[in-house]
Amino acid sequence: MIKSFKQTFLSLELQSPRWSSAEIAVQDYELRHYETAKWASTVIQGETQKEALRQGFWKLFYYIQGKNEKEMKIEMTVPVTCLVKSGCTDFKVSFFVPFEHQDSPPQPTDPNVFIEERKGKAIFVRSFGGFASPEKYAEEAQALARILKNVGQSFHEDFYYTAGYDSPFKLFNRHNEVWYFKK
Repeated sequence: MIKSFKQTFLSLELQSPRWSSAEIAVQDYELRHYETAKWASTVIQGETQKEALRQGFWKLFYYIQGKNEKEMKIEMTVPVTCLVKSGCTDFKVSFFVPFEHQDSPPQPTDPNVFIEERKGKAIFVRSFGGFASPEKYAEEAQALARILKNVGQSFHEDFYYTAGYDSPFKLFNRHNEVWYFKK
């Protein structure tokens, strides 16, 4: 548990999903093409986004600490994502499954945790620093949506993902993102 705890809370070099830049990044956003990958996920219903992230994080953390069919410890990865749907109080929180487990991830023993495969997608990404709150994520998502509309990009407007890369204990050079899927 110590290694994963340190990785989780000290933001050491962690694996993340593979992507390539789909076009030249501009000042306000970039377009990335993410490869198909498996994620461990849980859906938290009827809570605030902040509380859903907290509950979801711990459910997934227990999964990587061995609450799975193989009782296997799995390395922490980044980002921790949260699916935010317009007008909905259900939030899907996810951890990327490390590359060594992509072909056959250990199945969760918690019935509220599941493995999902996200197909390769083109995603518009807006990055920002500092400590991210649900309000800050919403503000950045609104800014990204406004920019994308202004430049005539087509995207799924009814949902976005938040992506957090740092532990709550990292004070400087923090990295956060909001994602909209390209249509």
